[in-house]
Amino acid sequence: MRALIASAIGLAAALVLVFTMTAIGAPAGETSPKPVLTTVPSHP
Repeated sequence: MRALIASAIGLAAALVLVFTMTAIGAPAGETSPKPVLTTVPSHP
């Protein structure tokens, strides 16, 4: 029974966090137009 209560509290906290972030909205900003290029270093 305690596990059920704990999972309900955790789910409620997660939903509150999601709804809060949705209400605040995405942070302002732009993504970089340049792609991130990664290379593997050459082995000697």
